[in-house]
Amino acid sequence: MSQKLSQPVLRFAPSPNGRLHLGHAYSALYSWNAARQLGGIALLRIEDIDLERSKPEFVAAIFQDLHWLGFSWPEPVMLQSERMDIYADAGNHLRDQGLLYPCFCSRTELAASSEGNDPDGAPLYPGTCRHMQRGEQIERLERGDPVQFRLDVEKAMDRVGMLTFSVVGPLITDRPQIRHAWPERWGDVVLQRKGMPTGYHLSVVVDDAEQGITHVTRGRDMEAATDIHALLQMLLGLPSPIYNFHKLILNDDGKKLAKTRNSEGLADLRAKGWTPEDVRRAVGL
Repeated sequence: MSQKLSQPVLRFAPSPNGRLHLGHAYSALYSWNAARQLGGIALLRIEDIDLERSKPEFVAAIFQDLHWLGFSWPEPVMLQSERMDIYADAGNHLRDQGLLYPCFCSRTELAASSEGNDPDGAPLYPGTCRHMQRGEQIERLERGDPVQFRLDVEKAMDRVGMLTFSVVGPLITDRPQIRHAWPERWGDVVLQRKGMPTGYHLSVVVDDAEQGITHVTRGRDMEAATDIHALLQMLLGLPSPIYNFHKLILNDDGKKLAKTRNSEGLADLRAKGWTPEDVRRAVGL
């Protein structure tokens, strides 16, 4: 689905690996409010590339929760699980440029050899497989060793030179400011996960371009990832949207709400008698 629209286009893109909670509600409310302020529209996208954790019942629950909050969106809804061939083509384009290389390192090996962490706190990849001989690469690929493909960030930055992206805030209607990107702090990120033609970074930039997204609203915890997205947009010849980073909804101990922490879902709050107005008051929108 390609959006050929003249007005601003935003998106809310949850992953169906659990129930939506107040943090998701805030992000959705923020995105739809921003679209209204800009005179544009907000799209819903389902980011279900994690085929093991994504469940149809969670997709249905996302629709139910968002309808309950009063949202509507254009159809059809984009499902990433239906776009694997498109992501593979994007990965092949980068591979043809000599910017992707196979990595056979396990998580245990990475943790043992890493020197420092990336902005997400994960072990920084030391480049172990970057200089592997082509013959060994082919042998291990033909043998079927578990493999993921990483972006050679240093080589990619040599291609693009200085890299920037546009940010607005705190209001979505503020004048955009130019920010310099620093992809090097991420090391050689994984773009194609084991057994998959894509990972989050690759699929999100491809989909934002396909849907004509003009403004990306995301939590402050995703601000650093924009470095990688700006780099991929440049390498793939894709437009770069304007970014806006909003606050996070925290629990009582100061940590952001998350499915992995079993944060209370919107359906649970609804069962307790909460109304959409109660949700808006709770998140401050």
